Amino acid sequence: MRRKQKYCLACEQELQGRSDKKFCDPYCKSAWHYRKMQEDNYSFYARVDKQLKTNRRLLKTYNKAGKATVRANTLIQQGFNPDFFTHYWKNKNADVYLFVYEFGFLTRIENGRKKYVLVTWQAYMERSKNP
Repeated sequence: MRRKQKYCLACEQELQGRSDKKFCDPYCKSAWHYRKMQEDNYSFYARVDKQLKTNRRLLKTYNKAGKATVRANTLIQQGFNPDFFTHYWKNKNADVYLFVYEFGFLTRIENGRKKYVLVTWQAYMERSKNP
């Protein structure tokens, strides 16, 4: 019976030895499993990180003065997703501002249109206690 020629899953060198061998040495085995784990976990992390970066960039672009109001559709059409944020702050009126790092937004309905009130994180927000 002739043995099929097999190659290492990590470095693709020809394998010597047992017929069920998958890796040429422990280093290749470890490297292959590490890469596989990174690929499996990276996709979720990469998607979240990319969306947070997009959201932050858009909030920063439309909020040059520290406070601004913009139509929700304007941001959403450019890739903004309000479901991705890093933290929140609640003011005395119980309005909840969602923040992407130092740039925040509050959802408002004005004249039947959904808008975002854009703000920048301020020192007094740190001192206040959220319920």
